[in-house]
Amino acid sequence: MQRTPQSLLLWMTFIMSLVFSVWQVLLNNFVIERAAFTGAEIGILQSLREVPGFLAFTAIFVLLVLKEQSFALISLAVLSIGVAISGFFPSAMGLYLTTILMSVGFHYFETINQSLTLQWVDKQDTAGFLGKAMAWKAAAALTGYASIWLIMTWLKFDYVYMYAFIGLLGLFMVAVLTVYFPKFPEGEPQHKKIILRKKYWLYYLLTFFSGARRQIFMVFAGFMMVEKLGYSVSQITALFLINYVVNLLFAPALGRFIGRIGERRALTIEYIGLIIVFVSYAFVTHPYIAAGLYVIDHLLFAMAIAIKTYFQKIADKQDIAATMSVSFTINHIAAVVIPALLGLLWLYSPKMVFFIGAGLALCSLILARNIPLMPTQNHRVCWPLTPTKAHSNAQ
Repeated sequence: MQRTPQSLLLWMTFIMSLVFSVWQVLLNNFVIERAAFTGAEIGILQSLREVPGFLAFTAIFVLLVLKEQSFALISLAVLSIGVAISGFFPSAMGLYLTTILMSVGFHYFETINQSLTLQWVDKQDTAGFLGKAMAWKAAAALTGYASIWLIMTWLKFDYVYMYAFIGLLGLFMVAVLTVYFPKFPEGEPQHKKIILRKKYWLYYLLTFFSGARRQIFMVFAGFMMVEKLGYSVSQITALFLINYVVNLLFAPALGRFIGRIGERRALTIEYIGLIIVFVSYAFVTHPYIAAGLYVIDHLLFAMAIAIKTYFQKIADKQDIAATMSVSFTINHIAAVVIPALLGLLWLYSPKMVFFIGAGLALCSLILARNIPLMPTQNHRVCWPLTPTKAHSNAQ
């Protein structure tokens, strides 16, 4: 384990994925079996889970006190504690509160992790590194699923032991990283204030629609598997296992592929694929076909790293930390509202939920076609909001 910034990023990513993936894969079965959740309650829980993401812009104020590296490690510790205590509160209010605690750590970590990645990794290497990080996420998730099989399927222990074990393991690993790695320089001094720049408008919109669309996948695709198709904990775990094996095998190559074809083409492929998948969700009745759609869906979402590499290419270096905080809030504007509203709609028409997802993917596709083939700080969009003389001459 090398003492480099890139190695620290990968290990922090591993811990996040290990802890969060276990929480995520057990959630639908846990809330249905122990708390008698319906679509309405799961929608409220997922909306509450996204509130800390909506407030991610406050990370920039925490950075007035903490360095980004320390903040990331503390956030991972909070995430681990939130997951460790989840099994002790099998009620609606208990699950809402433990979810919020877990989510605070998760969203602050994701904000700072993205900022440090764009600062510590060279532009030409970012797509490949993000693909590698996705493979590490997959390896961590596989480790988590193996622990579920060992503790819940083989040893027949309850949810409370599973949550406690994985949360405490994550907390121990955070302590090891804190001691093992030195404090690394953060590169270009970052603005310590909220920044919302007109020149990043396309990045903001892509981030907004990505967050809205992602919620439908995360909340309702998995919930459909349990409620409509009757998946058990073992079957859901197996589905997630397949997902992450695919990511482990293909994510590094996918990152390099995005680096070769560029962000515009990569996102076009993603959004066309997602439109097809969401429409298919609305009509699927066979569990194996649904599982295939879920795996394809998950793999397509991996191509969203192109949004991050696009921003890295067009951004001023000192804007990265502040913009990551703001963009995480933008990503979660719809996320706070959509799960609760669509959870109510789910009670009447699950199909309409997935049709809305297809519509959001179509909006993202239109926006993606506005990304230049070779984006730079001087060439951020193909169709500017206010055409400049230089742009007009270039056309």
